[in-house]
Amino acid sequence: MNLKEFWNNYKGAIIGVIIAIIILITRLHDLILAIVVLILGALIGNYVQQNKEDVKAKLKGFIDKM
Repeated sequence: MNLKEFWNNYKGAIIGVIIAIIILITRLHDLILAIVVLILGALIGNYVQQNKEDVKAKLKGFIDKM
């Protein structure tokens, strides 16, 4: 396997590793994690608001099992 074949087979993985190294070096992973947590919180809050009765019933069932 020559270098060109190796590059063609694994260029996605190589680029991913380079991007991951850059993110770790610049500590952007903290920012990315914070953004993901904010988005998840917004989505969960919206779901609960739209399905209040269903969430109450599921939560009551979960608490009763405990």
